Amino acid sequence: MAERSKTAEPGSDLGSDDIIAGNVSKYAVLPAGYYGQPKKGHLIFDACFESDQTINPQLVQWIISTVMFYHVHPSPIWANKGNLGRVDHITEFEYDLFIRPDTCNPRFRVWFNFTVENVKESQRVIFNIVNFSKTKSLYRDGMTPMVKSTSRPKWQRLPPKNVYYYRCPDHRKNYVMSFAFCFDREDDIFQFAYCYPYTYTRLRHYLDNLQRRNMDYFYRELLGLSVQQRQLDLLTITNPVNLRSGAEQKVVFITARVHPGETPSSFVCQGIIDFLVSQHPIAKVLRDHLVFKIAPMLNPDGVYLGNYRCSLMGFDLNRHWVDPSPWAHPTLHGVKQLIVQMYNNPKISLEFYIDIHAHSTMMNGFMYGNIFEEEERFQRQAIFPKLLCQNAEDFSFSSTSFNRDAVKAGTGRRFLGGLLDHSSYCYTLEVSFYSYILGGTTSTVPYTEEAYMKLGRNVARTFLDYYRLNTISERPLAPIPNTRTPASFSAQDRPVLGMNQGCVVCRTPAPFVAELGRKEKMPPFKCATRRGPGNSHAGRKLEKRSQTNPTEHSHSS
Repeated sequence: MAERSKTAEPGSDLGSDDIIAGNVSKYAVLPAGYYGQPKKGHLIFDACFESDQTINPQLVQWIISTVMFYHVHPSPIWANKGNLGRVDHITEFEYDLFIRPDTCNPRFRVWFNFTVENVKESQRVIFNIVNFSKTKSLYRDGMTPMVKSTSRPKWQRLPPKNVYYYRCPDHRKNYVMSFAFCFDREDDIFQFAYCYPYTYTRLRHYLDNLQRRNMDYFYRELLGLSVQQRQLDLLTITNPVNLRSGAEQKVVFITARVHPGETPSSFVCQGIIDFLVSQHPIAKVLRDHLVFKIAPMLNPDGVYLGNYRCSLMGFDLNRHWVDPSPWAHPTLHGVKQLIVQMYNNPKISLEFYIDIHAHSTMMNGFMYGNIFEEEERFQRQAIFPKLLCQNAEDFSFSSTSFNRDAVKAGTGRRFLGGLLDHSSYCYTLEVSFYSYILGGTTSTVPYTEEAYMKLGRNVARTFLDYYRLNTISERPLAPIPNTRTPASFSAQDRPVLGMNQGCVVCRTPAPFVAELGRKEKMPPFKCATRRGPGNSHAGRKLEKRSQTNPTEHSHSS
């Protein structure tokens, strides 16, 4: 395998789009006319970090020959969880950055994650990310990249005033995201990312720590292996009594990270797990009455490789639920087989399937559901998101929609919604990459890692309301005012149970759980200011979804 040159030679044609062939690795960008070892201030970029596994060369050759047979151009698969494909030196102060496309699928270029080192104190730069595959973006609404450094390991968002999102004539009129930054500590390594990263290795460590606690209500098993032989974990969280032979089970099945770049889904999923294994009285009640099956990372290869949407072989796994291949989509095949087995077991009632995603153009958390011909089933499906809206301030019932778009037929929500019986409900839970809007206001609150996990905890708590287990738990109840409007429907307008009825299951006010994460103050990063077109989100009203004929946005789950 040919390695990419460590330095950018002057006069090279490094600007050509067709040579984005992998992640940069300790790549020193030198000014034109300079030869020799990089000096301080000659930036060194790296996106090849967290190499936790050696890839079998025979497997590499097999993958390449397979995808070439299907006429798919393969990006190198030896990349790691970072993502930065190329760097062009424009001036002493400006650099064009190119996202590496998903492996074996050049259509998707959104996620980035890279480090910069060998900086000088007070060095000011402008980074232009020039090859996004999507035009719609939350960058138009104030979203900014994440940054941290070795001396300040907590992720922070760049100031919005220093981030610009615009259509650039120098790059085929593609949308470009530019941000100005000032490196303030010479010995630090700075890391930039599209959103908070959540790696395959982080999940391994998290699950290992849970397993070492030896909780009798927590079970971890290997459901299968990915193409690159990474583990597909399945967690079972319930009172051991529910797993005795012949015991009837009410199962809630949760999956996440089928799209590897949608990192917020992993934080939400971890929030669900953390709450369910805790000693909170509500968690104990839920474990006594329900069996939670959780597959926290459906696409471990894509996560490890730093892809945004696809698996190692370039497949969007959330379009292959109808007939997943055991060799091309082994993780999806394993999960589907398990769900079908549970469905065919008369002792098991599979009541919920929730697939967690992140959305790149919408605010808040919200859900997608299915449309059914039976009016009663259709109405009952709206109950859970309505209860969740009352429990979580960042969840929007007005953004929740129910549809049966043909292009979504291969998703988990659509396929399982058609497979399972009338007692089962399937949802896609979406959460914004950026922020949520507080009910009754126009104030946007950027998500943090803790806020994502808080949404997960509130998802878990909502099952208490849904199953009317409130009287069993010891938590105090506190009604909250209703601030959301009814959800929208894409196929036909149907009446939905009124928001002012409180809990639509038990007709009592739903509890509101207010958990404020501890705020940590850290030294802020300095950022350079730059004259330019200005951030395109400034003075611009947030876009609202159509309430008459809403559809799922492109590249959504």
